[in-house]
This record gives sequence, C-alpha cells and structure tokens, in this order.
Amino acid sequence: MTGDFVPFASRTYGLLFLLLLTARGMDFLSTWVATPNLVLEGNPIAKRLGWKWGLALHFLLCVGLAFWPLPAIVISTASVLVAARNFQSAWLMRSLGEHLYREWHVERVQETSVTLYLSCLFGQTALTEGVGLAVIYFSNWERDLVPLAIGLGIVVYAAAVAFYTLLAIWRLRRSQLDRERLAQRNLPTGQLLAPNLKDGKLAAK
Repeated sequence: MTGDFVPFASRTYGLLFLLLLTARGMDFLSTWVATPNLVLEGNPIAKRLGWKWGLALHFLLCVGLAFWPLPAIVISTASVLVAARNFQSAWLMRSLGEHLYREWHVERVQETSVTLYLSCLFGQTALTEGVGLAVIYFSNWERDLVPLAIGLGIVVYAAAVAFYTLLAIWRLRRSQLDRERLAQRNLPTGQLLAPNLKDGKLAAK
C-alpha cells in the first residue's frame, strides 16, 4: 500500500495536494514572518532560489508528490513541524530585525561551550526522533499508511533540524577561522610572535 499511486484529479489526489499546499504554505509563511529577506534562512538552496523561484518549485513538487501518499504525508508532517519551530522565534527575529538577530544569536553561540550546545541539540533532536520512531514501531505497516508516514515525517524533521543546525555552526566556525587568519596576515611579524612568548619562553596557545 505504501508504494501505491493515486490517479490525477481523484478525491485522494485533491486531498493530498491541498495537504501539501497547506503544509508547505505554512513553512513559507513562517519563514517570511521570521526573515522576509531570507537573511536567517538556514537552507542554502532555498536562500539561493529566493521567494519567486522557491514558491514555483515547491508548487510543482506539490503537484508531483500528491500522486504518492507516503512521501506526501511525510513531507507535510515535516513541513508543519518546521513551520511551528519557525513561528516559535519569528516574533523575536522580526522585532529585532534580521541582521541584529543574527549578530545577537552568533554572540550567544560564541559565548556558549561547544559541548553544551551540541549536547542540547542532540537532546532536542534525539527526543523528537524518539517520538517518531515510536509512532513508526506501533504502526501497522501493511494497513496504517498515515501513522507510518507521520512517524517518518517526525524523524525527517528531527534529522533536518540537526543537519541544518550543524551546517550553520560549521559555517560560523569556518567564518571565524577565516577572519582570524586574515587578521594575522595583517599584523606585523612582532605582534604575531608576541602572544606566544611568556617569560622569554615559547608558551602554548
């Protein structure tokens, strides 16, 4: 049943298309409320596409995915959860402004222990994924398509949060290292050596 397709313009196709359109629409709406200029968008592909091409592409995806119930429900579930997560902080992003919020967020991340940050991220995603896995485990894979797809959607959402958060941290760390290297290149030789000297001996950084 999970591999069955539905005919175009059928009642099931219409319902799946509306489900996808609503779920993806909520994702776009929450993103627009949070970051209308896509400054805070974590997905580099979506950021490059922009609103015009992004909306067009996702509309076509909704048209195509509505033929296949399993991925349609999986993507709808993940999209609704992403939208809910966006709405949670959208008011703060909008009130501070995209650039100011990004600077504030970067400062908080830099002041936090990497171990603590990653532990909290793992706790958030692992617990969410656990709920999805439980739904999958207790679903009847032969008959209950909807619970199975919802469980998979929760797992996909948790994986996406972990992936894009780690991607953002990696990009932030790489940007920091690039700035440090650039600053060191612009310093005189004596200033580069000075921090490594202590009481006339070479000190570890």
